[in-house]
Amino acid sequence: MPDEPDPSPVNTAWAQRIALAVLGLGLAVLGAYILQGFLRALAWGVIFALAVWPLYCRARRGWSVRGHDILLPAVFTLAVTLVFLVPLVVVGIEIGREGASVVRLVLEYQRTGIPLPAFVRNLPVGHQALADWWQANLSDPASLSSLVGRINRDQVLAYSESVGTRVLHRGVTSVFTLLALFFLLRDGDTINAQMHRAVTRSFGVRGAIMCAQATASVRATVDGLVLVGIGEGIVIGIGYWLAGVPHPTLFGGLTAVAAMVPFGAPLVFGVASLILVFQGSLVAAVVLLALGMVVTFVADHFIRPVIIGGATQLPFLWVLLGILGGVEAFGIIGLFVGPVVMSVLIQLWRDWVGDRVAS
Repeated sequence: MPDEPDPSPVNTAWAQRIALAVLGLGLAVLGAYILQGFLRALAWGVIFALAVWPLYCRARRGWSVRGHDILLPAVFTLAVTLVFLVPLVVVGIEIGREGASVVRLVLEYQRTGIPLPAFVRNLPVGHQALADWWQANLSDPASLSSLVGRINRDQVLAYSESVGTRVLHRGVTSVFTLLALFFLLRDGDTINAQMHRAVTRSFGVRGAIMCAQATASVRATVDGLVLVGIGEGIVIGIGYWLAGVPHPTLFGGLTAVAAMVPFGAPLVFGVASLILVFQGSLVAAVVLLALGMVVTFVADHFIRPVIIGGATQLPFLWVLLGILGGVEAFGIIGLFVGPVVMSVLIQLWRDWVGDRVAS
């Protein structure tokens, strides 16, 4: 019998490529499964690395100490820890400590009723009707309990006091984020060159442009959301302290977190203003509310659009939709994922429309 012809070299090459692609995809899925408990920490490490990379490169150019491939990444990792992670842990512990006292106050009000604020009697109009409603619904413990519902004391206290413990647990998890950040900074040039070659080979020059756009979106989002939100929390937190809001650290930390989402801070300083009203400090409540509105208006309408929209070349509406949709889909890390996805999609749309128009 005659020997069967050898398979075509072209067919053999394609078969090998397909097999290699299937093998690579399978190993990627297996690797993701193995690392699933650390993927969020790795993602945060990438976000921090992208955010500080320009500063790191600038510092490296002026760094004259030997062994900078270890010492300088360690310095930047420590700086990120001090600027971002340590304040979050401290605020979380304070929230856990003060949150318990707030719950105890609510439970005490449920038992004794909320006393009528002194300012109600000094209102020029409607003071009697408001006082009667207050006495009937808030000063009477039975009416107040039916209004706000029953609160399980043990469960609520246990939950509030566990907040600090949960934050400490997150702090332990963040150690892996810091390790990832250190190695990403140390080997950043190599990783960047490899990623550039991989993206260019897979998607061409436009793929490299999209990758650069995504990187710019992450940096702009960190500056526009996290740093601006922390700034809002500090400024309004000082207002809490000056106005006499109880537990100003608690409210300041909540304001900083809420301010990372556009238009989220008014929910917190609005509640703080109501507390001041209930305490009889009407003027302080109005001043605090005005301060909060001014700070958030400037941050959300001037600072953030310039920082995020300018770097990502996105209209602020798409930035806002990306942020809110990302948070709803992925949690807090969606603050960064959402704008990146919107930025790349808009860039793809602009390239597509440009090609059609040009042709």
